Amino acid sequence: MAGAGETARLGMFRDLLGDAHRALDLPFGFELWDGSTIPADLPSYAMRLVIRRESVVAALMRRPNLDTALNAYVAGLLDLKNGTIFDLAAQRPQKVGRRLKAVSKLKALKVAYHFLRAPADMPRPLDRVEDKPDARDGKPQTNKRNVAYHYDVSNAFYRLFLDPEMVYTCAYFQPDWHDDLARAQRDKLDMICRKLRLRPGERLLDIGCGWGALICHAAQHYGVKATGVTLAEEQAALAREKIARLGLQDRVEVLLQDFTQIEGEFDKISSIGMFEQVGIANYPGYFSAVHRLLRPRGLYLHHTIARRAKRSDKAFQKLKPEYKALTRYIFPGGELDHLGMSIANLERYGFEVHDVEAWREHYQRTTRLWWDSLAARRQEAEALVGPEKTRMWLLYLAGCSLAFERAAVGVNQTLASKRTRGPSGLPSSRADLYQPL
Repeated sequence: MAGAGETARLGMFRDLLGDAHRALDLPFGFELWDGSTIPADLPSYAMRLVIRRESVVAALMRRPNLDTALNAYVAGLLDLKNGTIFDLAAQRPQKVGRRLKAVSKLKALKVAYHFLRAPADMPRPLDRVEDKPDARDGKPQTNKRNVAYHYDVSNAFYRLFLDPEMVYTCAYFQPDWHDDLARAQRDKLDMICRKLRLRPGERLLDIGCGWGALICHAAQHYGVKATGVTLAEEQAALAREKIARLGLQDRVEVLLQDFTQIEGEFDKISSIGMFEQVGIANYPGYFSAVHRLLRPRGLYLHHTIARRAKRSDKAFQKLKPEYKALTRYIFPGGELDHLGMSIANLERYGFEVHDVEAWREHYQRTTRLWWDSLAARRQEAEALVGPEKTRMWLLYLAGCSLAFERAAVGVNQTLASKRTRGPSGLPSSRADLYQPL
């Protein structure tokens, strides 16, 4: 049974939250740890934000930041009923600060005073994630550790929401915004091969090859000899199984090593969704390695997520809490540049830039379809990786989709060649790329 102090705090908090709900004119409600709702007559079918313990409020009073809210959500103590994160985002109130002026400051201070004295013993599952200060030092062993954290969750987990070919990068939807993820990923793989102008017998290097979808597709349909490189052991094992199953051992190989340690020369190089893990301080080594591995006038396709450029480099370096959370809990060592930085570095390290294509809305749709698939198979995911990690991944995929929808981030495909004098060898038009596939 609740003590007198807890009962009093509950009443004060319910009263304050009711005032805030009316001031903001929220289209959704709240459900508190005693089962009561705000408003009191909230229909059973209505969407509501659920607070399952008093300690959640006390913890947020003590540490009112994103990390506290994320821990509460991942622990299942802060939840949504009768709706999704997308629904909540669509119904978020406008002009919050101005509207909340109608709520009594004295009442808010009284509630804060009493909850600051209440127990705040809330589970913090995300605090178990090790935040290593050297996550961006660029050393091969650090890169391997970062990649293993994200990709070695289990192949079975990724199968729950990816397409049959296990492509974990932005799909390409054409000629319209359909919902067939498998088709969109096949079209993406083919578009990459077409942009690289792959020809039979050429050598292709795919940096960050994932589960081998692109290298197998390029060998099967364009007759190239393809090398994929990854640092994720489970990815490499599954990719090699696929290569053997398709009978491509004589044309396709997967190397489990840091790509900067590769030797040889390639006609074409692709980097699809890997660059985000390099880290800005390590760009000189990255671009120098790509330049060293590419033959003169060879083509390089640089596909990466990017943030918007700011008015100054100093402003660009100021990171929002959600960005910091992403690089700590999902992609350790990850860092995003802006499009201008990528282009400048390509030119700085000996490349000629030919084409840039923005795929932001394609990635918004891709991540939404991934979220839909994972949400539909949530019980299977929880059996594989546990409820906490499942909730974190659902939140991550939803957050990505919303960020792309709002143009907070973008994704670009930039085609460049290893610069030499004379003709580039590219056709005068790109019309052939956009003919029906």
